[in-house]
Amino acid sequence: MKMNLRDVASVIRSKNAGPFELTLDVLLKDDESFRLLTENDVINKSVIADLYKIPESDVIAIVYFPNARAIKATIVRPMASGALGERDVYGAQQHGPLMTFEFDI
Repeated sequence: MKMNLRDVASVIRSKNAGPFELTLDVLLKDDESFRLLTENDVINKSVIADLYKIPESDVIAIVYFPNARAIKATIVRPMASGALGERDVYGAQQHGPLMTFEFDI
């Protein structure tokens, strides 16, 4: 069954994890959605690398937080926060690729 991440998530956001990293947070609506996504490894390093068009080695970690029904991915920022030419100093506008992410369960 084809699903869109935004249909099972209550929150999809991004933010700085220091000046050189971004964190991408997905908070799922219910325990069943969290279970399905984690047991089927829906959000993994390869998926994040493909969505963000970065090398898989730039995906630092994927962490599950069952009590919060949350999945966190941390990636290397393409440019340091506040660097000349960098357009999102807080990293708060980088969750777009996750908003349209479709997957099969």
